[in-house]
Amino acid sequence: MDKATQGQFQITTDGFGPYRDAIGFTLGGRTDFAQLVKIYGEMQDEHRYSPAKVLGAKADWQHGRPDRDRVCTSHVERQNLTIRMQMRRLTRLTNGFSKKWENLKAAYALHFAYYNFCRIHSSIRCTPAMEAGITKSVWSLQDLLTA
Repeated sequence: MDKATQGQFQITTDGFGPYRDAIGFTLGGRTDFAQLVKIYGEMQDEHRYSPAKVLGAKADWQHGRPDRDRVCTSHVERQNLTIRMQMRRLTRLTNGFSKKWENLKAAYALHFAYYNFCRIHSSIRCTPAMEAGITKSVWSLQDLLTA
């Protein structure tokens, strides 16, 4: 029986410590979880804005049985970039900056719902919800807001 049949999926995060508890608490044993920890060199100039040179990375297995060949953070890093570019609420010093947690949570929910149900992705030529078999058609904004 493959992992998809069992509801098991693989997730990889960077080495940020709180991810271990967050993944374990929210997803329990439904994941194969690894962390990819980058190893940085010495900072040459402490006044530079960019981080030190990356010397390497090591995979730390947290739980489950993650596939060593699929341990990477590129998907979550791309998702974070997409969120930062499309949600101006995450940018300080703009008139869209969220001052209340409730507004930020609502903006995140709307972003993810639109991203997964309304937006056709060029790489899969449909929405992620259609690709996953959750829906058979692209949702309009009216469909999304009345669901």
